[in-house]
Amino acid sequence: MDKRIGVVAIVVENLENASAVNDILHSFADIIVGRLGIPYRERNVSIISVIVDGSSDEINAMTGKLGKTDGITVKTAITKK
Repeated sequence: MDKRIGVVAIVVENLENASAVNDILHSFADIIVGRLGIPYRERNVSIISVIVDGSSDEINAMTGKLGKTDGITVKTAITKK
Protein backbone atom coordinates (compact mmCIF):
# COMPACT_ATOMS: atom_id res chain seq x y z
CA MET A 1 0.00 0.00 0.00
CA ASP A 2 1.42 3.36 -1.08
CA LYS A 3 1.00 5.82 1.80
CA ARG A 4 0.89 9.57 1.33
CA ILE A 5 1.08 12.55 3.65
CA GLY A 6 -1.37 15.37 3.31
CA VAL A 7 -3.40 18.10 4.91
CA VAL A 8 -7.18 18.26 4.87
CA ALA A 9 -8.85 21.64 5.38
CA ILE A 10 -12.41 21.49 6.69
CA VAL A 11 -14.76 24.47 7.01
CA VAL A 12 -17.83 23.78 9.13
CA GLU A 13 -20.53 26.29 8.20
CA ASN A 14 -23.41 24.27 9.64
CA LEU A 15 -22.35 23.96 13.27
CA GLU A 16 -25.21 21.52 13.93
CA ASN A 17 -23.17 18.98 11.95
CA ALA A 18 -19.96 19.46 13.95
CA SER A 19 -20.60 16.23 15.84
CA ALA A 20 -20.96 14.36 12.52
CA VAL A 21 -17.55 15.73 11.46
CA ASN A 22 -16.03 14.57 14.76
CA ASP A 23 -17.57 11.10 14.32
CA ILE A 24 -16.12 10.78 10.81
CA LEU A 25 -12.68 11.95 11.94
CA HIS A 26 -12.81 9.53 14.87
CA SER A 27 -13.56 6.64 12.50
CA PHE A 28 -10.40 7.50 10.52
CA ALA A 29 -8.18 8.04 13.60
CA ASP A 30 -5.65 5.48 12.33
CA ILE A 31 -4.57 7.80 9.46
CA ILE A 32 -4.72 11.09 11.40
CA VAL A 33 -1.35 12.41 12.59
CA GLY A 34 -2.64 15.67 14.08
CA ARG A 35 -5.58 18.01 14.12
CA LEU A 36 -6.11 21.70 14.83
CA GLY A 37 -9.58 23.17 15.17
CA ILE A 38 -10.39 26.86 15.47
CA PRO A 39 -13.89 28.15 16.23
CA TYR A 40 -14.32 31.46 14.40
CA ARG A 41 -17.21 32.79 16.47
CA GLU A 42 -17.45 36.16 14.73
CA ARG A 43 -18.30 34.37 11.46
CA ASN A 44 -20.20 31.46 13.08
CA VAL A 45 -17.96 28.79 11.47
CA SER A 46 -15.24 26.40 12.56
CA ILE A 47 -12.07 25.64 10.64
CA ILE A 48 -10.24 22.35 11.13
CA SER A 49 -6.91 21.31 9.62
CA VAL A 50 -6.04 17.62 9.75
CA ILE A 51 -2.64 16.11 8.94
CA VAL A 52 -3.06 12.62 7.47
CA ASP A 53 -0.74 9.73 6.59
CA GLY A 54 -2.52 6.99 4.66
CA SER A 55 -3.29 5.52 1.29
CA SER A 56 -5.06 7.57 -1.35
CA ASP A 57 -8.11 5.35 -0.91
CA GLU A 58 -8.22 5.93 2.85
CA ILE A 59 -7.81 9.69 2.54
CA ASN A 60 -10.39 9.87 -0.26
CA ALA A 61 -12.86 7.80 1.77
CA MET A 62 -12.54 10.20 4.70
CA THR A 63 -12.82 13.38 2.62
CA GLY A 64 -15.69 11.88 0.63
CA LYS A 65 -17.72 11.25 3.78
CA LEU A 66 -16.92 14.72 5.08
CA GLY A 67 -17.83 16.35 1.76
CA LYS A 68 -21.25 14.64 1.70
CA THR A 69 -22.13 16.21 5.05
CA ASP A 70 -24.40 19.26 4.80
CA GLY A 71 -22.66 22.56 5.47
CA ILE A 72 -19.12 21.11 5.30
CA THR A 73 -16.48 22.20 2.77
CA VAL A 74 -13.36 20.06 2.34
CA LYS A 75 -10.12 20.66 0.42
CA THR A 76 -7.09 18.37 0.38
CA ALA A 77 -3.41 18.71 -0.51
CA ILE A 78 -1.53 15.40 -0.74
CA THR A 79 2.08 14.52 -1.54
CA LYS A 80 2.70 12.90 -4.92
CA LYS A 81 4.79 10.09 -3.43
